[in-house]
Amino acid sequence: MRRLAIVLFWIVSSFVTLFPIYWMFVISAKSRNELFSIPSVWLTSIYWENYTGALANPSFQRFMTNSIVIATSNAILVTVLAFLATYALSRYKLQGKENVFFWTITNRMAPPAVFLLPLFLLYTQVFVIGDWKLFDTRIGLILLYCVFNLPFAIWTLRSIVDAIPVELDEAATVDGANTFQVITKVVFPLARPGLAVTMILTWIFAWNEYLLAATLTSVEARTITTVLAEYVSTTGTNWGQMAATSMLTLLPALVVLGVVQRHIVAGLTFGAVKE
Repeated sequence: MRRLAIVLFWIVSSFVTLFPIYWMFVISAKSRNELFSIPSVWLTSIYWENYTGALANPSFQRFMTNSIVIATSNAILVTVLAFLATYALSRYKLQGKENVFFWTITNRMAPPAVFLLPLFLLYTQVFVIGDWKLFDTRIGLILLYCVFNLPFAIWTLRSIVDAIPVELDEAATVDGANTFQVITKVVFPLARPGLAVTMILTWIFAWNEYLLAATLTSVEARTITTVLAEYVSTTGTNWGQMAATSMLTLLPALVVLGVVQRHIVAGLTFGAVKE
């Protein structure tokens, strides 16, 4: 009876999780007339013009490339910096390091909307060198996402690095390894599952972000999430192409999740039980 209840629970949970995605696919597969005249959850045919129209949009192709470059670069940079910071705070006896951990996570608690005005002024007036400025640049978004994703990554890696015995570092040091070799040869291989989890979560956060990308970019560095706003106009909303674009933006995330799925499962349980 207990096993049946568990199975039913997971079936219901899966349905609640996947139904919005299915409903978005239904919207993307209907013409405008069918969408408003036949409000059915079942499909009899697929209206491919929504997908071809989204793919033919020049903005879609350029902004998709921007999103891939920005999200991937940010995930790699944040993971490396967070790993080094977590190792230093975990291994060295620094006074007040618990306060440092708490301070980093408080930076993540503040809503991004609070920083919009000062960030806009910094990007358009302060960080300017000649004709170059951080506004509407890929590097600008990559560095900005580090501010919000780095605290999360540090806290994610904290328990993982702490679960690695310090005795392994000491043994490697006795054998003649320096700090860099200890980090790369001892700690990094053991923390690899957690690093994979941190990287994919950071990648997803950067991939899904909309508010900062819409405010601090205009043409060149806009991301794929900002394309959705183009389907809303004064004459109406093109729900079909908007849903088709949303479905297409899921594909890179599904590919990345599929590749690192094994590492995610291992990383989420790593360090959960410590002898």
